[in-house]
Amino acid sequence: MILGDLGAEVIKVERPGGGDDTRTWGPPFVASESVYFLSVNRNKKSIAVDLKHRRGAEVIQQVPTRGVTSVLVENFLPGNLSRLGLGYAELSRINPGLVYCSVSGYGQTGPQARTPGYDSIASAVSGMMHITGPEDGEPVRPGVAMTDLATGLYAHGAVMAALLHRQKTGRGSHIDCNLLSAQVPLPIHLSVGYFYSNQITSEWGFSQQVSALCLQGFRTRDGHLVLAAANNRQFVTVCQVLELQDLAANPNYRTNQLRVQNRKQLLQILSQRFMQQNSADWLRRFQGSGVPVGPINSIQEVFSEPQVKHNGLIQEMEHPTAGRIAVPGGPAVRFSSFPLSGPTPPPLIGQHTVQVLRDTLSYSDDVIKELLESRAVAQNEVS
Repeated sequence: MILGDLGAEVIKVERPGGGDDTRTWGPPFVASESVYFLSVNRNKKSIAVDLKHRRGAEVIQQVPTRGVTSVLVENFLPGNLSRLGLGYAELSRINPGLVYCSVSGYGQTGPQARTPGYDSIASAVSGMMHITGPEDGEPVRPGVAMTDLATGLYAHGAVMAALLHRQKTGRGSHIDCNLLSAQVPLPIHLSVGYFYSNQITSEWGFSQQVSALCLQGFRTRDGHLVLAAANNRQFVTVCQVLELQDLAANPNYRTNQLRVQNRKQLLQILSQRFMQQNSADWLRRFQGSGVPVGPINSIQEVFSEPQVKHNGLIQEMEHPTAGRIAVPGGPAVRFSSFPLSGPTPPPLIGQHTVQVLRDTLSYSDDVIKELLESRAVAQNEVS
């Protein structure tokens, strides 16, 4: 999706009939379309191809020979596509410049390579769940699929790097991108802390176990906010805004190390003070102070934020069956040297099969008809 945001032509290969599993993930649905699927599939064309059908597999095998595919992204269990003649070894012989990105649960090799992987499983195995949840509570899955999202971002960057490598050398690459390897490095400071102090981290709830105290959430009279006071100067400013100047002079809290050591007592004092006023009052008080602070918004409140609106983080488009839909995105980056084109709606299953076969792969109408009749491919007839 990100590559599509940046202008790539993205062709999504789905199985005829059911298509991508996430098409059924609901409710909620818009008309017959899964909101989950709509959320992550903009800027893609869909072709319905039966890879288990000999002629269907041949369609994909021939793509590299026609010079139209720079990148292939797949998320089958390692080895499954090779049995269909669609692995990196087979396709790179046809097109040595092919960038082939394999996304899996645990990697292309190793004792768990053939084990299916999902976000929640990788989140558990990697330790992410163990550090998420209320303090002294049970492990909790993060509110969104952080491991999936991190893996997608790693894959996007890896594809761009492989394209640059190909531009320099003329050679393609096989990228091994997997959920476990994407997630394990994310809590990096906690892992390094374990390496050097043997300290085992668990859930910290509103707090964050770091070497600076006030990366911290607080309850206010009507909600919650988060404060980041990561150095001595910012801590003094926090005390001034809160009208707790004596706290800044207290020898127990004079340095960051002391504040971390005396964390519980300090947080009790700060928490009692924040409860005395509303979130909006505290945000006004901190405005211009140089201390990073922000409200803990609900999803509804996020899209009322002036900066969210200014950054253009809502995209609207016309879907052929769901009508007018809106998705968050932008994408998240802007470029001074070129504009990004507007988004195209998530596709129906096989919406672009004939178009891609004819216009992109240069198949004749007779061959396309044969492929459709053999059920190696399928075309969605909804206009």
